[in-house]
Amino acid sequence: MNNIRAYFNQLVNINDTDWEIFSSKLLKNELGKKDFILEAGQIEHNLSFIESGSVRLYIPKEDKDVTFGFCFENQFVSAYDSFLTRMPCSYSIQTLTNVILWQISHEDLQKVYAKSQIGNTIGRLAAESLFLIKSQREQSLLNETAEERYLSLFQQRPKLIKEIPLKYLASYIGVTPQALSRIRKRITR
Repeated sequence: MNNIRAYFNQLVNINDTDWEIFSSKLLKNELGKKDFILEAGQIEHNLSFIESGSVRLYIPKEDKDVTFGFCFENQFVSAYDSFLTRMPCSYSIQTLTNVILWQISHEDLQKVYAKSQIGNTIGRLAAESLFLIKSQREQSLLNETAEERYLSLFQQRPKLIKEIPLKYLASYIGVTPQALSRIRKRITR
């Protein structure tokens, strides 16, 4: 839980009273590799902060899944559109490694908003974090080649990218696993 407080303290100072209100609503959830945080068709009930581990967001398809996002430690993860609308989600969120999450439910987040001075700021910071991940992904797809997307992900998370199976990386950057192998060979020459 110290990681989440440190994360918020980097952005805004949280007094002890507000931290007590917020942290009292957080639940720790430990998941194994390949466990689902959320499956397509379910409603997202939680906003989660990743203390450790990595997850992928993907659209399940009959022939092959389409990976469109990764989240790592010290980031928020949520099917935020479903979290806000209370409607079923069209994609899944699955762990790539063992993961420790700190989660707050939609209902409890509303209570934090009402009871604390900084609650709305916490919600805004989480929403901004999730928006930036989405925005960066969209801009990457529009402005970068597959090789540039791979290099960007590698530069941002060099250690963690080793945990991601090749087929998920290939799907994320929009190429086949064979094409990704060729990209990786060109880069390492």
